[in-house]
Amino acid sequence: MQDRAARTRQALLEAAADEFAERGYEGASLQGVVWRAATSIGSLTFHFGTKTVLAEDVRRTGYARFGHCLQDLADAADPLRELRTLIGCLARLAREDPFVRAARRLEADRPEGVPPLAEAWLPVLRGLLDRADGARRLRPGVSPEGAVALLAYLAEGAMATHDAPQDAVWDIVLHGLVADRAGRAASMWCRSEPT
Repeated sequence: MQDRAARTRQALLEAAADEFAERGYEGASLQGVVWRAATSIGSLTFHFGTKTVLAEDVRRTGYARFGHCLQDLADAADPLRELRTLIGCLARLAREDPFVRAARRLEADRPEGVPPLAEAWLPVLRGLLDRADGARRLRPGVSPEGAVALLAYLAEGAMATHDAPQDAVWDIVLHGLVADRAGRAASMWCRSEPT
């Protein structure tokens, strides 16, 4: 019986992710979630109680999926090489994962108390750039804060278009960030690491 309840709960959560991703918080209906999950309104209210609780569980799942994607990047040996991987990962999740798409839509709709998804990935981005700066890998005059701002815009754009930046974009970005001694390798990184 517990397995069946767990399967029903998961089906409702997945259906809610699709509903919130497509319609946003205000446009999503509990009846739409129930229809997608092929279950009853009673099951939905038993497992989640309210639309707000359901939205929070969907958002929390999307947030956690960002976290899983980013775990390996935080301790990467070459922090600058991982910038492309980071933004490619964010774009891929925004394109492929219904929970991430729903969490982004819920964030845009701003139901009360929804923290931004950037809280999941900005610390990793900052950490990579701080490590690069500490290793004197950033071009003189490039501050980690400025680089974070630039790459945050790039990441948000990649997530909005659901597509990782093209190699030519990475050539420009990394050439502008990387210290001269490593600048020649920047274009190689762009082409040697698929997203």
